[in-house]
Amino acid sequence: MSFWVYILRCGDGSYYTGHTDDLEHRLHQHQTGTFGGYTSSRKPLLLVYSCPFPSREEALRAEQQIKGWSRKKKEAMLRGDWSAVNRLSRGKHKHQRS
Repeated sequence: MSFWVYILRCGDGSYYTGHTDDLEHRLHQHQTGTFGGYTSSRKPLLLVYSCPFPSREEALRAEQQIKGWSRKKKEAMLRGDWSAVNRLSRGKHKHQRS
């Protein structure tokens, strides 16, 4: 069984990150509002990212990590711009060297 981390872009431009063991069913729940919570009032929703993991624990760790990222870092990942993800991982407290 696979577990999934996914990101939805909401109608208001925000992002929602979650994990599930049944991606198709969870997306249906979000679209119909039966999942409730954050996405229920932010339709339409668009799946912009999904990634399988072999265990729920790994998926949950990835979800929590992504939820802690800035919007810029999430968008860099969505573009596949891994150099920007790396640069943005350095945090605000570290200065780039010349």
